[in-house]
Amino acid sequence: MGTGIIIGIVVVAVLLISTLRIAPEYQRIVILRLGRVLPHPKGPGIVIVIPFVDIPVRVDLRERFFEVPQQTCITKDNAPISIDFLIYSRVIDPTASVIQVQDFTGASQGIATTTLRAVVGDIPLDDVLARRDQINQILQAKMDEVTQRWGVKINAVEIREITPPTEVQDAMTRQMSAERARRATVTEAEGKKQAAIAVAEGEKQAAILMAEGERQSAILRAEGFSLALGKIFEVARGVDVNTLSLQYLETLKSLGGSPSTKFIFPMEFSAMLGTFLDSTKKSFTKD
Repeated sequence: MGTGIIIGIVVVAVLLISTLRIAPEYQRIVILRLGRVLPHPKGPGIVIVIPFVDIPVRVDLRERFFEVPQQTCITKDNAPISIDFLIYSRVIDPTASVIQVQDFTGASQGIATTTLRAVVGDIPLDDVLARRDQINQILQAKMDEVTQRWGVKINAVEIREITPPTEVQDAMTRQMSAERARRATVTEAEGKKQAAIAVAEGEKQAAILMAEGERQSAILRAEGFSLALGKIFEVARGVDVNTLSLQYLETLKSLGGSPSTKFIFPMEFSAMLGTFLDSTKKSFTKD
């Protein structure tokens, strides 16, 4: 009797344990009762499951990623390239993710491969290498259209590596070397240009300073000459006609001692000499 009770207690305990399920915050439990899915997933927390009647399926709601290995694709200009990328996804409908698809990872890889080849096939090689972000967006949009019916959202597609053919890599290396040489030439030419501009600017400033100096010197010479003329004019104003006539007579005396036989006198000399003779005559008369 005691053994039967113990066995009964153990059976009840096992049934209770098999009845209870604990779903963490990031999980939901989809229950299939007698083969039919219940309308709403259970959790989080304690979930009661009927033994031998319900089949619980745990669904992880956290974002996950999987890698699509390198795929060889042909570009629009018939260049073969190898591409591998990562797909980030998250379950948004636990029930659909259980009953609509058997192996989501495998199905997603198949769709990703075919979609990638279709997208790359419409783009030239240069654009494939340069427009990686655009290709990521196209892949995400096209995959999301398919996976929505599985209750899965594609959050991002990231191309990790694009490997062009060997001859294309060699051509790219030569192109980069040529571009570096071009930039070095441009930089050197720009430096020479700036140096020439600096030299020309210096010569310009020197010429301006020299011209300014010459102008100031000319102004000073002109001012000095003007002052000299003014001084001469002042002195000349104090000299009377008799003094000038005496100067002319001294000049005549000097001319008389020269061997020349012909002399030319200005008309002003005759008038000045007449004035001098008149003043001399008046002086003698007074005496």
